[in-house]
Amino acid sequence: MDLAPILAAATPVLGWSTHSAWLYRRLATARRDPLTGLHTRDGFTTRAHQLIGRHPDRVTVLLIDLDDFKATNDTYGHAAGDAVLTATAQRLAMWVGRSGTSARLGGDEFAAVVLDTGGLTDLHAALHRPIPHGEHLLPAAASIGACRLAELPAPSLTDALAAADRDMYSHKRDGRTSRRR
Repeated sequence: MDLAPILAAATPVLGWSTHSAWLYRRLATARRDPLTGLHTRDGFTTRAHQLIGRHPDRVTVLLIDLDDFKATNDTYGHAAGDAVLTATAQRLAMWVGRSGTSARLGGDEFAAVVLDTGGLTDLHAALHRPIPHGEHLLPAAASIGACRLAELPAPSLTDALAAADRDMYSHKRDGRTSRRR
């Protein structure tokens, strides 16, 4: 039996399959922050839109900004800053669980979309626990802004993020570092 015609026909299929798998891995990698493992803005947006589409009345959008992060970097070094970012990401992901999504949007800014949240006090407590790093306990604090999508006149992820951002900064201006419900 001559295998040459079979191999000739299979080669393009194998090539396209390999190329497709490679592209899929590249896309998945591009949608994850390399330091924290959380979604990047693109991955977060995709997952958030899915949650909003399935549960528009149950979605709450959160925006989280680390307080005094620059001081941690300046005092303890960038490795310590990375430890704070990583610990924050882990704590946020654990709090969000499997029914929501979380992301590092950039720098020291994080976001989450969750269903039926009532436990922001638990998130506040988790994000304010000191972080062990070497011989130090690094200070941790975060400002949290929240927006229930159903409370918006025209519910959209963009509007919810903007409302959560305003909420977060109103707490920073008031001298409070978290939103508590």
